[in-house]
Amino acid sequence: MSTPSLSLAGKVAIVTGGSRGIGKAIALTFAEAGADVVVCSRDTDGKLEPAAEEIRGLGRRSVAVLADVTQKAAVDNLVQRTMAEFGAIDILVNNVGTVIRASVAEHSEADWDNVMDTNLKSYFLCSRAVSKIMMDQKRGNIINTASLRGIQASPGRVSYSVSKAGVIMLTRVLALELASYNIRVNAIAPGWIRTELTEPLYSDPKAREEVNATIPMGRWATADEMANVALFLASDASSYVTGHTLVADGGISTD
Repeated sequence: MSTPSLSLAGKVAIVTGGSRGIGKAIALTFAEAGADVVVCSRDTDGKLEPAAEEIRGLGRRSVAVLADVTQKAAVDNLVQRTMAEFGAIDILVNNVGTVIRASVAEHSEADWDNVMDTNLKSYFLCSRAVSKIMMDQKRGNIINTASLRGIQASPGRVSYSVSKAGVIMLTRVLALELASYNIRVNAIAPGWIRTELTEPLYSDPKAREEVNATIPMGRWATADEMANVALFLASDASSYVTGHTLVADGGISTD
């Protein structure tokens, strides 16, 4: 029996939210595995083009597309740019995300809409647009970034938890609808990850230790560890896996 390959040679991937954090780590890992990668984000911090430059530095082609993927027109432009540059879309990673920390009583309607648009609607819009290309190709792979909070209720993060639960169900429905077209759809549910967004909490020794005490493995994950999970799901090593949410939380959900 041959060992399944993690190579993505000859593949074209789109990574939303690809300019930093988990998204950037996924984009770079995919490039190292041989894929050409389109990275997109709203680019509020000027990190989008540098991320594409890093990918090119690995010897792969890359295009940076400025896009608010909560808007259909921006998603359509993203898909058109990718097809014009590469002629195919093999992998879509839906990774944009935001969180509002507020109780139900204190949560504004505007904040609710923002979280739902960013964390869930954008995944629907991108998946809908890309799935049409993949159906014509008779192949494809969609990976959604969910969260442990979409499985375990989290007080003070009502919109985030509900949106991520929606991502998990979207993943399952898409997997059923697209399986006959040789398109796999899976999700990753990270736990505590050290990224730019979580660095203020991680940098507080007391807060970090309080979190560590809730993690059976006793530490936070790195963005690279989540990227390796995405690589598994994107590769032929997971060729019979679809509709699944792979929880990568250091054991929290087993408690």
